[in-house]
Amino acid sequence: MDIRNYKKIICPIILVVAFAAVFALGAWVGVAKIAYHVPQPGTIDFSLFWDAYNKLEQNFIDPSKIADQKVIYGAIEGMTNSLGDPYTSFFDPSQAQRFEQDLSGSFDGIGVEIGIKKDLLTVIAPLKGTPGEQAGLKSGDIIVKIDGEDTGNMTTDDAVSLIRGLKGTSVTLTIMRDSWTQTKDINIIRDTIKVPSMDWSLLASTGEAGGKNGDVAYIQIFQFGETLSSDFSAAALKILQSPAQKIVLDLRDDPGGYLSVAQEIAGWFLQKGQVVTIEDFGKGKEQQIYKTEGNSNLANYPIVVLINQGSASASEILAGALRDNRNVKLIGTKSFGKGCVQEVINLRGGSFLKITIANWLTPKGGSISEVGLSPDIKVEITDEDFEQEKDPQLDKALEIVNNLK
Repeated sequence: MDIRNYKKIICPIILVVAFAAVFALGAWVGVAKIAYHVPQPGTIDFSLFWDAYNKLEQNFIDPSKIADQKVIYGAIEGMTNSLGDPYTSFFDPSQAQRFEQDLSGSFDGIGVEIGIKKDLLTVIAPLKGTPGEQAGLKSGDIIVKIDGEDTGNMTTDDAVSLIRGLKGTSVTLTIMRDSWTQTKDINIIRDTIKVPSMDWSLLASTGEAGGKNGDVAYIQIFQFGETLSSDFSAAALKILQSPAQKIVLDLRDDPGGYLSVAQEIAGWFLQKGQVVTIEDFGKGKEQQIYKTEGNSNLANYPIVVLINQGSASASEILAGALRDNRNVKLIGTKSFGKGCVQEVINLRGGSFLKITIANWLTPKGGSISEVGLSPDIKVEITDEDFEQEKDPQLDKALEIVNNLK
């Protein structure tokens, strides 16, 4: 077995239904250097597995359906599922290939990130301009059924497999929302999803496009993917040359991504050497601290940050770093609360394991996982606001930032 890569993921793995999975890069480990742990005799009875396998082969009505490799994949999947962690999972070669393809930022699906929250399959965020957003899905929606199939015992991987599909085909999601008294079926036509990394514009204090007269740089980061570093660098240079005096950083519905990218973006807003996040392995193990290494060119701009239920992992890390280091105000609603660390380790034949190994903490030691970040100024967006295309969260952010010096 040749392990060609080793990757750290900032969870959730935010399984974009159609799966803009994003994760932090690490160092590859060679298989020849791995020491395998062999359980002591008597601790695990592997003969039970082979006994069950033989009984299936001997007694199942159609032995031709018993594919040896598929049996092994199923056994490994069952082993990871037994841990009770929705983010530790096994990807067979076809799943792994699809996962890697989705990293390109272009894929077929409905453009919605999903995760398990409080044991329920939950919409983390619909991506801007995608079929999921256009159909009205919102952060925090509970997916009760997928094409009539109950999601109660589904893993995120199982759900993604059902929701994904070719462009032009449809999927029906049965949705429950806090403000509703009963579920609703939402039919969505799949499309090819192309995910931009960010956007920015100049706004006036009213929230209107400011053009040459706007003095607020409104920066939206959609995901911390492979292209964000270069895209943000180009945008930052334009902002530095613009009339912008202040910044509103919008991390709403941003599912996260590469840790290294979040660390790099933080380097624009923080002084070099400031802590971005802490990797906590628990059980008395030494923590790993990640610090900024950037140019700090935006560190003197007054700034506020927008967050909501769809702000997860890398976006929570960046928001927490700005608040802990610069006392930046967070505006909106509580973030998703996904701050676990995962390793992706390749296995034989193109499969891999995704294993939770640690939690992310804010620079002051606050836990993100399952807790999230509470806003300093809470502002809700109602269904009525959504229908009328109003954005009271952005309005409040502009009000606050325009009073900063």
